Amino acid sequence: MPQSASPMPARLTVALAAIDAANAADPTLEEGRPAALLYGERMSAELARLVPDASDLLRIAARGQHVERWLLPRSDYPQGKEGYLAWRREQGRRHADRVAGIMAEAGYDAADCIRIGALLRKEGIKRDAEVQALEDVICFVFIRWYFADFAATRDMESVLDIVRKTARKMSEGARTRALQDFALPEPLAAAFAS
Repeated sequence: MPQSASPMPARLTVALAAIDAANAADPTLEEGRPAALLYGERMSAELARLVPDASDLLRIAARGQHVERWLLPRSDYPQGKEGYLAWRREQGRRHADRVAGIMAEAGYDAADCIRIGALLRKEGIKRDAEVQALEDVICFVFIRWYFADFAATRDMESVLDIVRKTARKMSEGARTRALQDFALPEPLAAAFAS
């Protein structure tokens, strides 16, 4: 008799469902669905592809990466790099707090809730394997689902700059895999590899 995949732990199922419920309230629609909900699903799918043996906490972090992001609009912060970075830091803090609360309600202990905060705030990127895996997944989701629209609204130098910045965030293995998985035109592939 073939063995079936082991069932998802109840508290993981509860946590992911709560994140999805929160993101289902996003008023911005993409492909006719709440954009944050779709983003979370894309993150989970990409994580399953890139890190099939991901821990439950990494699975929650991927799904909750942009939980209720629309509640803090970018326009609430000044234009320019400083304003953007302040907005991103606050989003990371808010996402960490919200997902930790969801996890506590689902039965996760304090240590797990603290750990999810570190993941979502990207603490230890390039030093912590799970934080780096989350960042790699974020970059793959961006390239697969959002890069083309981003590139269509910018000049080539801006596009090359964002490609370089995206590549720098990724692990060496993820950069190599991205070059294999995505058919980037030569100038973009060169910028990605540099």
